[in-house]
Amino acid sequence: MAELRLTLGGMHCASCAMLIEDELEELDGVHKASASYPRQRADIRFDHTRIGSAAILETVGRLGYEARVAD
Repeated sequence: MAELRLTLGGMHCASCAMLIEDELEELDGVHKASASYPRQRADIRFDHTRIGSAAILETVGRLGYEARVAD
Protein backbone atom coordinates (compact mmCIF):
# COMPACT_ATOMS: atom_id res chain seq x y z
CA MET A 1 0.00 0.00 0.00
CA ALA A 2 1.33 3.43 -0.94
CA GLU A 3 0.37 6.85 0.35
CA LEU A 4 0.29 10.14 -1.48
CA ARG A 5 -0.35 13.66 -0.17
CA LEU A 6 -1.47 16.26 -2.68
CA THR A 7 -1.61 20.02 -2.37
CA LEU A 8 -4.78 21.19 -4.09
CA GLY A 9 -5.86 24.44 -5.68
CA GLY A 10 -9.18 25.69 -6.96
CA MET A 11 -11.43 24.27 -4.26
CA HIS A 12 -14.13 26.71 -3.16
CA CYS A 13 -16.05 24.72 -0.54
CA ALA A 14 -16.40 21.42 1.27
CA SER A 15 -18.43 20.04 -1.64
CA CYS A 16 -15.34 20.36 -3.83
CA ALA A 17 -13.41 18.19 -1.38
CA MET A 18 -16.21 15.62 -1.32
CA LEU A 19 -16.24 15.47 -5.13
CA ILE A 20 -12.49 14.85 -5.23
CA GLU A 21 -12.76 12.12 -2.59
CA ASP A 22 -15.63 10.40 -4.37
CA GLU A 23 -13.95 10.46 -7.79
CA LEU A 24 -10.62 9.21 -6.47
CA GLU A 25 -12.23 6.38 -4.54
CA GLU A 26 -13.88 5.23 -7.76
CA LEU A 27 -10.46 4.58 -9.32
CA ASP A 28 -9.31 0.97 -9.44
CA GLY A 29 -6.57 0.62 -6.85
CA VAL A 30 -7.47 3.58 -4.63
CA HIS A 31 -8.47 2.34 -1.20
CA LYS A 32 -9.07 5.64 0.62
CA ALA A 33 -9.08 9.30 -0.33
CA SER A 34 -9.50 12.10 2.17
CA ALA A 35 -9.63 15.70 0.93
CA SER A 36 -9.75 18.80 3.11
CA TYR A 37 -11.08 22.13 1.89
CA PRO A 38 -9.61 24.20 4.78
CA ARG A 39 -6.18 22.59 4.35
CA GLN A 40 -6.35 22.49 0.54
CA ARG A 41 -4.90 19.01 0.44
CA ALA A 42 -5.76 15.36 -0.10
CA ASP A 43 -4.33 12.16 1.33
CA ILE A 44 -4.68 9.04 -0.76
CA ARG A 45 -3.93 5.38 0.07
CA PHE A 46 -3.59 3.22 -3.02
CA ASP A 47 -2.19 0.00 -4.41
CA HIS A 48 0.78 1.14 -6.48
CA THR A 49 0.66 -2.08 -8.50
CA ARG A 50 -2.80 -1.14 -9.81
CA ILE A 51 -2.59 2.65 -10.18
CA GLY A 52 0.15 5.25 -10.20
CA SER A 53 0.37 8.76 -8.83
CA ALA A 54 0.22 10.22 -12.37
CA ALA A 55 -3.28 8.76 -12.90
CA ILE A 56 -4.40 10.18 -9.57
CA LEU A 57 -3.08 13.65 -10.45
CA GLU A 58 -4.70 13.42 -13.88
CA THR A 59 -8.08 12.58 -12.35
CA VAL A 60 -7.98 15.61 -10.05
CA GLY A 61 -6.99 17.79 -13.02
CA ARG A 62 -9.89 16.50 -15.12
CA LEU A 63 -12.22 17.60 -12.32
CA GLY A 64 -10.93 21.14 -12.77
CA TYR A 65 -8.64 21.41 -9.75
CA GLU A 66 -4.92 21.92 -9.50
CA ALA A 67 -2.94 19.18 -7.81
CA ARG A 68 0.71 18.59 -7.07
CA VAL A 69 2.55 16.18 -4.85
CA ALA A 70 3.15 17.82 -1.47
CA ASP A 71 6.73 18.18 -0.22
